[in-house]
Amino acid sequence: MTRARITGADAEREVELLSRVIETISAGLELDVILQGTAKLVTETTDTDVCFVHLLDEQGRMLQLRGATPPFDGLAGKIELGIGEGVSGWVAAHGQPAVIVDDKTADPRYRYIPALRGEEFTSMVSVPIVTPLGHLVGVLNVHTRLRREFAAADVDLLRSVAGLVAGAIENARLHQRLADREAALEAFAEQMVQWQEHESRRLAGEIHDGISQRIVSLFFHLSAAADAIPGDPAVAAEQVARAQDLAGAALDETRSAIAGLRPPVLDDLGLVASLESLGYSFPQFDVQVEAAQSRLPEHLETALYRTAQEALQNVAKHASAKSARIRLSVAADRVLLEISDDGDGFDVTAAVRSTGPAAPTGFGLPGMRERAELLGGRLTLSSVPGRGTTVRLALPLSPSAQ
Repeated sequence: MTRARITGADAEREVELLSRVIETISAGLELDVILQGTAKLVTETTDTDVCFVHLLDEQGRMLQLRGATPPFDGLAGKIELGIGEGVSGWVAAHGQPAVIVDDKTADPRYRYIPALRGEEFTSMVSVPIVTPLGHLVGVLNVHTRLRREFAAADVDLLRSVAGLVAGAIENARLHQRLADREAALEAFAEQMVQWQEHESRRLAGEIHDGISQRIVSLFFHLSAAADAIPGDPAVAAEQVARAQDLAGAALDETRSAIAGLRPPVLDDLGLVASLESLGYSFPQFDVQVEAAQSRLPEHLETALYRTAQEALQNVAKHASAKSARIRLSVAADRVLLEISDDGDGFDVTAAVRSTGPAAPTGFGLPGMRERAELLGGRLTLSSVPGRGTTVRLALPLSPSAQ
């Protein structure tokens, strides 16, 4: 038995479907709500049995099921396909629709997924979800239980729906990125306040318990030396020597307290020489620095230095590397810092899946990313098992960008 085409010559049904899709995607910016509503509309209006919407992940490597009609809506977020894997993966890889009328298992592109119960459905259409600028964002599939011949007009209609949905997906993702960034900035601002309070208490404690006590002792030793000079020069010399020791200790503690706020080496040597000096502090592997001399705003120099410092500490702790390289380049509108190593590396995708979207645990990346975002920049990580890791920090130079 064969059903009629999705639309045939029924132009009114086309208009109805597209109008209702526009209403659905215009109702809000919740991506999952948009996708579930669109899937439901497609099946209702096209007289198909199920609809699946697979979205491309941020890395452009995997398709994830994000929208589906019942009884498969509970699988949203649980089904993944690689690019080129299955019919949907083939459509994503080639950017072309795929139509299977019957006998899916004979098609080399088909991959059976038990949870999606493909044996219950006979015919299918799969179309790419592409933005007006030609960017692939996902794949939309419809299935029918009974055999159906799909005409070119049917496929064109689904492509039109996919085009509308593509714009909604981009808008929703942009909205989510902005919301995530605002939340991250708020969280980082709160952390900064807490850090400032902690640092204030720490500095107050160091000054009271350390530096001030040594200065008091220094005063007494100098007073005793002054009193002993006329009658006992040896005692005076001993008191002066103790005073010198106390003065040296107080100076060291003062330098340590100041270094906690801004590395003094930046003021003494500048950023490039400071990075070279930082490399020398990791004798367990060779560190090469490639950078042109350039003075930057103090807050940017501090952020760049701290990021390089934390990245090299990660190399020392986790990478088993023989060498690392620091590259610093300055353009008209931004500064780019790269720290790469030849160490063990790791699977970034697997690490993010296991630890959440923030970063792999144990690498201190959330703090580095928050510092970058606070300055209007971006920090990214790339790594391949056995081929090392690269940390990239890009910061804008213009105040408006921050």
